[in-house]
Amino acid sequence: MLNQKLTWLKLTRAGLISIILGSMIEAFTVVNIHIPSQITEGGILGLAILFYRTLGINPSILSLIMDAICIIIGINIFGKAFLRKTLLASILFAVFYKIFSIMGPILPNLYSYPLLAAIVGGIGIGLGCGLVVSQGGATGGDDALALVVSNKTKMNISYAYLLMDVIVLVMSLTYIPFTRLIYSLITTTVSSVLVGQFEINPSSPVEKTNLSI
Repeated sequence: MLNQKLTWLKLTRAGLISIILGSMIEAFTVVNIHIPSQITEGGILGLAILFYRTLGINPSILSLIMDAICIIIGINIFGKAFLRKTLLASILFAVFYKIFSIMGPILPNLYSYPLLAAIVGGIGIGLGCGLVVSQGGATGGDDALALVVSNKTKMNISYAYLLMDVIVLVMSLTYIPFTRLIYSLITTTVSSVLVGQFEINPSSPVEKTNLSI
């Protein structure tokens, strides 16, 4: 049964474990590092928050719409296998996020140490995201869009992530003080560089990526 599911997902056992661990690490980092330390998000969520702050649009609805659009674009380029892996990773992330939210933060609150929070948070997000993306999947619209940009422009996936996040974070200066935003830029840079350390699985729809930052 498991082998049939793995074939359907176009994953090996190691690939499945990679997606499970990646989703878990991302969720753990968000609950234990980013939320307590109030590290601002880039990407889709950051854009949704920006529109909420400036236009009053509900971020939960808008982020869902933007995520769906990015994932649909990814499906059109990478095929059904991408959709299956992305659904798996997204569901796992949601489940782990719920579990960790119920448990509550178990790490010390790093709000008073924003630089440390930015670095540790960037490592957690980069590691988790890299494990999922390396198997040709995504945990959300951010990952999907980065994969599309990397595939179409032949841009290093590290640069693709960093470019999208930096654009959103710079736009967020309209409502976030620069002194606080700088830590989000740090965590974004750390996570983007770390994602670039992962080689994409040859069976995945994305070319192998080597870090050149």
